[in-house]
Amino acid sequence: MRQAPPPFWRPDVHADRRPALLARGRVRAALRRWFEARDFVEVEGAILQRSPGNETHLHGFATTLVDDAGVDHPYYLHTSPEFAAKKLLAAGERRIFDFARVFRNRERTALHHPEFTMLEWYRVGEPYSVLMEDCAALLAEAARAAGVAVLRWRGHEVDPFAEPERLTLAEAFAHHAGIDLMATIAPDGTTDRDGLAAAARGAGIRLAQDDSWSDIFSRVLSETIEPMLGRGRATILCEYPVSEAALARPKPGDPRVAERFELYACGVELANAFGELTDAAEQRRRFEADMDEKQRIYGERYPIDEDFLAALATMPESAGIALGFDRLVMLCTGARRIDDVLWTPVAAPQDGPR
Repeated sequence: MRQAPPPFWRPDVHADRRPALLARGRVRAALRRWFEARDFVEVEGAILQRSPGNETHLHGFATTLVDDAGVDHPYYLHTSPEFAAKKLLAAGERRIFDFARVFRNRERTALHHPEFTMLEWYRVGEPYSVLMEDCAALLAEAARAAGVAVLRWRGHEVDPFAEPERLTLAEAFAHHAGIDLMATIAPDGTTDRDGLAAAARGAGIRLAQDDSWSDIFSRVLSETIEPMLGRGRATILCEYPVSEAALARPKPGDPRVAERFELYACGVELANAFGELTDAAEQRRRFEADMDEKQRIYGERYPIDEDFLAALATMPESAGIALGFDRLVMLCTGARRIDDVLWTPVAAPQDGPR
């Protein structure tokens, strides 16, 4: 059995961790100043929500709200401040950001923690390409605040002051896996599972018999492509297949792909951005499809936030992005695990009876 690490509150352990934690504070202050200088308003989305989100592989923490009549109501800790933020856009806010504490179950690795900080920001009436420029600027701001010239993780380095490369998913699949991704996507966005499976096997990817097109896509991406991204300079991976962009709008002129990009540095995914979908009926269809898939895989489904869909119908055209703040701090400090840059990491469950 693996020995548990010493607790973070031990004075010698804290002394080793403290420089990274102080750097965390400097980075957060610098990013907050950057947003405020550009007329963004800082908001605080409620953590308690009727739905934790409706993406297939996201898992929420369930809780119970007891009203003043003593009646129980199922609620969840949010997995993202996205629903609350978009309601504020519908209310009339134009530029907002939120350093949100968020909660995701079934996630604990070197890059995942059950409770973490997500920095989200939104721009009304601006193209999602502006968020790419934001990402480049924020990488540089974070590095300056931490006092470093390079970002590091597991032997890989990135120059945070270099212009990020921009790579489409089709280009990434062709270059890193030798797969013609778009040949497996029809003009209406439907996908060819068997075609992608054959191409993936040809690229040496092991598949399960019941893997869906989405499963195969994710497997190729995580095993073959992601480790090669953000080497030397950051990578912006863009134009995701529309089936892999739950809350993003289709790209004008090509409904096979969506206005979605992810930011990578040192092979680590740092941010996920959308040109936001504002078609409430289409959003409902996507949520229901994802919940059907969640039911099939995990035997559970989450409720749909009807209030969110009502707000979405009146929300203006917007672009939004979520950045893993703790991961950014990791790269700025050279930390090995996300726990190393959290002031009080959540204790791991103890094995055996208590």
